[in-house]
Amino acid sequence: MILFLALLTLLQALFSTCSGFYLPGIAVKDYNAGDRVEVLANKLTSPTSTLPYPYYSLPFCKPTQRVRSRSVNLGQVLLGERALPTSFNISMMKPAKCVHMCTVHLSKLPERFVRRLGSRIQENYSARLHTDNMPLITRYMTSTGRSGFRLGFPIGYAAEDKLFINNHVSLKILYHKPSLSTGEALDALTANEKYRIVGFEAQPASISHKLASDGTIKSCRTPQDAAPLQLLTDTVVPFTYDVQFEESDIAWATRWDPLLNVKSDVKDIHWFSIGNSLMVSLFLAALVATVMFRTLLKDFGRYNADPEDDEEDDMTGWKYIHGDVFRPPSRASLLAICVGSGAQVLVMAAVTQLFALIGFLSPANRGGLLTALLTLWVLASSVSGYTAARVYSAIDTGVARRNVTFGTALLFPGITFGIFFGLNLIMWGVGSSGSAPFTTLVLLLFMWFGISLPLVFVGAYAGYRHKQMEFPTRTNQIKRQIPRPPLGISPYLYAVVAGVLPFGTVFMELVFILNSVSSDSVYYLYGALVAVFIILVITCAELSIVSTYLSLSTEDWKSHWYTSFLGCASAGLYVFLYSLYYANSQPHSYRVPRVSQIVYVCWSLVMSGAFGLMCGAVGFLSSLWFIRKIYASIRID
Repeated sequence: MILFLALLTLLQALFSTCSGFYLPGIAVKDYNAGDRVEVLANKLTSPTSTLPYPYYSLPFCKPTQRVRSRSVNLGQVLLGERALPTSFNISMMKPAKCVHMCTVHLSKLPERFVRRLGSRIQENYSARLHTDNMPLITRYMTSTGRSGFRLGFPIGYAAEDKLFINNHVSLKILYHKPSLSTGEALDALTANEKYRIVGFEAQPASISHKLASDGTIKSCRTPQDAAPLQLLTDTVVPFTYDVQFEESDIAWATRWDPLLNVKSDVKDIHWFSIGNSLMVSLFLAALVATVMFRTLLKDFGRYNADPEDDEEDDMTGWKYIHGDVFRPPSRASLLAICVGSGAQVLVMAAVTQLFALIGFLSPANRGGLLTALLTLWVLASSVSGYTAARVYSAIDTGVARRNVTFGTALLFPGITFGIFFGLNLIMWGVGSSGSAPFTTLVLLLFMWFGISLPLVFVGAYAGYRHKQMEFPTRTNQIKRQIPRPPLGISPYLYAVVAGVLPFGTVFMELVFILNSVSSDSVYYLYGALVAVFIILVITCAELSIVSTYLSLSTEDWKSHWYTSFLGCASAGLYVFLYSLYYANSQPHSYRVPRVSQIVYVCWSLVMSGAFGLMCGAVGFLSSLWFIRKIYASIRID
């Protein structure tokens, strides 16, 4: 426990430079009239590309002082987010009209900057800003007449084979006065009144302002009385903004609710689909339990009967292979490594969802989800070492213990870090903000070799020191011949097909998650995610038990070790294939840059692999428990 607290304190100190502990919903910031409202820039994002870019990679107006990012956590760095100051000069409760920030002469810039700006507009990139931890949103009307929003505001648009740049943005800051009741007079401003920001909205526009010879605005125009500003190599771009303040009844503690509940119709469909999946899963669970219990009880009665009464039946079925069913499988060390890594992912996913469910991973805590995943993955390393050691010492003679320990600590993390490092080089080459700086790479390596690796060794040491798992039957010296499989089909092929069931359990939730990622919106239904996670674990356990029983009933004592793992782990293959199908089915998928496609495919492969390992670990451990139970319940002569 002391080691855990010490590691938790160390990780908290490494991941954040803030001076105190922040829990979303508690730290309230009050403004007086005239106080500066700082607007910070995060990044440039697009729903058609997985590559974020720095805000100032485009010729936006920079503040006069040196541009240095505010403190961000590890998750924000890996997501490409920064907190850079901008040229917006906003004072609380002081509206502004057509404020000129700067004028950019594109003809004075290198041609590659103009081409970059045009390509970002064609790829539908948006500028992500925030103030007081509230993201800037742009509202629009959907085809069904409902109000929708997107994070940030588009930097431009294409029309009639021409590109136009949004050089004007109308900002609206929603505020709440906790000292005044709803409907009370709003013009009684006093020095003691406080204001809290509860919303940040924008309406971009492309306007050809009338300019003076020195580049200043001679006459401000509106979108109604001016032509849009077309992007050309010699375009002069004046950047302007408006600011207005609007009182809102929304309290500070619930200011994220309008963003999370904007798609109420989708939310209703979501919960309906989850409930439907739950009912189907419960029905299947009841059906499987009924069949299994009736069949097993009949087998127990037959196998425990007096041999003289039922000698012939005693020589058929899964009891007949009791001397071979616990024979060590080939490549037992690799199987133990995979089960240990899957157990680590399982613990990480379960604890992360628990924290999200109780509100610690609020959307207000940007980057908090990824930071929590990495932290819990590191702390769960002892689970992987312990599980791998226990499994390996049970299913094999234990001569390769060191290889199992090192493999658990290095195999899956090494593959993941290798992919991450390769993608990081690619994103660094194209100038994406998603590329991690050198200090972050050093931090990740320290988390791996300085914390995760020792924890794996501690868990493995505890697993090997623990009393070895005992099996109810002894293994014969001579191997029994395995009968030909039914229909001549390999049991491993059945295992691959069986992965459809766990995939079907999470299919609808996977669609919603991918929709949230592709539309750059906020995923918030953690309660539904926890429900699906529980259903998934139950489904994997049931599937593994049923497939193991069917395999043993055909007197196949060899394949059950791997089919119990692969039958559930193959769900990761279907998740990966559907991720590829989803990406190709999106509008304008043919316009996605090649680098963005590579990043998407690689990270889909990593996530699908982690999902498969998690499901496989649940299936293998459930099957091992089931085999021990049924062979301990029969009489062996």
